[in-house]
Amino acid sequence: MAIVVPADEADLIGVIVNDHRSVEGVLAELIAGGGEARHRRDLADHLTTELVRHSMAEEQYLFPAARRALPDGDQVADREIEAQADVERILKDLEGVDPDDRVFDRLVGRLYVEVLDHVQAEERDLLPRLRAACDPQELRELGREVTRASRSAPTCPHPAAADETPADRVLPGGTGMIDRLRDAMTGSDHS
Repeated sequence: MAIVVPADEADLIGVIVNDHRSVEGVLAELIAGGGEARHRRDLADHLTTELVRHSMAEEQYLFPAARRALPDGDQVADREIEAQADVERILKDLEGVDPDDRVFDRLVGRLYVEVLDHVQAEERDLLPRLRAACDPQELRELGREVTRASRSAPTCPHPAAADETPADRVLPGGTGMIDRLRDAMTGSDHS
């Protein structure tokens, strides 16, 4: 079983690993396929929010640190950004699909494979190398920055969390959920 470090005590590596465990948990629940269609749609929306927030944290903090600290940091970051783009394409395809449609399950299966490949690659290669190459104080500060940014990001609560509003009701319409989330997190407005 993986160790999860409280986010307020974690450095950048710990925050990223905690995000991975959280995403894996939602993915496992979604891939299990049980529940009513509305619940599965809410799970997919929650997963989309978590993955977009996580991707943005990596783009803003993890990948720049890798580019600075690792001799092949540009190549590593570029490869990871491309993997994230693949995940976002699947998420965009999943947005409009009814959970009762077989396409929904196929897309969730593809998403599962892509996300797990990304997590394993980062945890096997990038994160250990970054830990070895970076100053611990820098990693702690980056972890605090990611945590701060995550707290201000729009959320789509886990469907089991009662009394919360799904992101599609919180964020303005007009564009797809992923684009609205990215706009909300960066302060942009493309609608």
